[in-house]
Order: sequence, then C-alpha cells, then structure tokens
Amino acid sequence: MAGQWIPDVLGDEFEQLTLALGTDDEGEVVATLVRALPRRRWLRRRPLEDVDVLYVHGWSDYFFQKRLARTFTSRGARFFALDLRKYGRSLRQWQTAGYVTDLATYDEDIAAALAAIGTGRRLMLFGHSTGGLVLSLWAHRNPGAASAVILNSPWLEFQLPRLSRDAITPLIELRARRKPMEQVPQVDLGYYARAQAEAVDPLDPVEPNLAWRPEQSMPVHAGWLGAILRGHDAVEDGLTIDAPVLVMLSARSARPLRWHDDLTRADSVLVVDDIARASLKLGPLVTIARIDGALHDIFLSRREARESAYRVLGDWLDGAVRASR
Repeated sequence: MAGQWIPDVLGDEFEQLTLALGTDDEGEVVATLVRALPRRRWLRRRPLEDVDVLYVHGWSDYFFQKRLARTFTSRGARFFALDLRKYGRSLRQWQTAGYVTDLATYDEDIAAALAAIGTGRRLMLFGHSTGGLVLSLWAHRNPGAASAVILNSPWLEFQLPRLSRDAITPLIELRARRKPMEQVPQVDLGYYARAQAEAVDPLDPVEPNLAWRPEQSMPVHAGWLGAILRGHDAVEDGLTIDAPVLVMLSARSARPLRWHDDLTRADSVLVVDDIARASLKLGPLVTIARIDGALHDIFLSRREARESAYRVLGDWLDGAVRASR
C-alpha cells in the first residue's frame, strides 16, 4: 500500500513502504523502502544514533540481508534499504526487470527514499555491485549529502581488458540508441548462485526469493548496458565524492567457465584488481579492504571470510565515528 509502512516479507523488525514514482513507457513505476529501526536504550548512547543508512542492491538482486541491517541498528543507526524500480519488491508483472536507459533515473528513487527517511541526521550510503555504481555517481552529483560511502564489490569497471572494452563500447552504444530493448548475449551458468549455496551457514541463514534473485541473471538489454558503460566512463574520468569511502572486495577473482571449488572463495562476477584501481578515482579519501576467500557479495561468503568482512566494516565504522568527533 503506497504511503503506509507495513510488515515486510523479512518479518521480525522489518517494515516496507511503497514509493510512487509516476509512470514510464511500461506503465506505473514504484520503488520500495525497507527499514529496520534500532531498539531503544536509555542508559548508554550508541555511536551511530544520529545516522541513517541507505542501502542499494546490485543487478538481478534485492535486499534480504538481515544481519547486515542489524550491524548498523545495533550501533544505533536507522537502516533503510531501497529496492529500486523494477527490482525485487518493486517489480511489477508488466515491467522489464531492472530496465533503465540512464542510471541518473534512479535519482528519483533515491529522492523519494530520502523524503520518506527525513532530514536532520547524517546519511551513510551503502551500495553493492551495480548499486555501488549508482550510489557513487549520486554522491558525486550531490556533494555534501553523504557523510560516508560504503561499497561492497562495486561494479565500477567492465569485466573485460580495456582494449576489448573500448572496442565493444561503440557497438553497444549504437544498439542502445537504435534497439534499446534488444537482448545482449551473456553467459551465466548459475555458478555464482551455486557458490552462494555452498557458502550457506546454518548459524547465519539467508533465504533469498528466487523470483526476485534468480539463480541465473536476469536478461540484459542494450539500453541498460549502455547506461552501465556510461557510468563506468564517468568513474574512469574521475569522481569527486567528498565523503570518506570504504570499498570492500574479494582478494581475488575466479572465472566461472566451469564449476570448481575456487568459485566459493573468490569473486566470480568482477575482476577485483580492476575494481580496486577504479576505486581510487572515486574521491580523495578511499579505503580499500581486500577480504580473503570472499564472494562477489562479501557478506554472503563462507563463515571465515564473512566474519572478517564484518570485523572490517565494524572497525571502519568505529573509526569514522571517532574521526567525526
């Protein structure tokens, strides 16, 4: 129901709010804001009590990571996750999943989310994969809006050598202009989903909805891919994010051409060394943390890597609080 907080599919302390965004060529468009609020404590002030966190998911994805939210609410922050238009909770049956032709379109989704969240508190941005690219570009265009930016394996560069990328970009841009809805060939054998299943920890369970987070990636269209490449070009030219940035990456990549156990201990989606180099172009204060044994979504890795990631995140948050004081 638009305009009213209702219980979320995650249950427990999670609620959701539908954000009306008008219409596009496919009809009505909405985004969905999910929130988890900290429990009140009267005797001791917590370090993030004046902070709101806004999380944005990746491609072919949505928000479902309860423990990640609680990492922030346990420190006093209010946690909000945004299922962008045509993803997850926001996907309607008449829509092309995930489809936009300009990443700046998501400015409308973010503006609606921030209006619902309210003002007067510090804002931390948290983006995974494509969401990391979206929020990096937004923070660059909106100086002073965020007090910190946290990126989990952000998709800042295409998964090809620079010469190959430069060769295909004009072709993709041409198809994006002439036939934006044309599907672009991609190879996804489902190995990343299998790696996540192998890494599942019964002591820290996650239960993604496969209708919203399919085992094989959603179809890619030329118009959308053109938007992504233009975002990568903007990063390559250099951004000026004026808040401290934490970029968390796996220590290494693995090619998902056949199944092998290494895929459960590496990023099989991005070339992490390229992402690390691109991260240095986000702004003047960037911290890069490489997590040994981590998957593409750092916080869905095997227990040892996942716990290491939560320690890195917690230490960085504690340091950011001390620096702000």
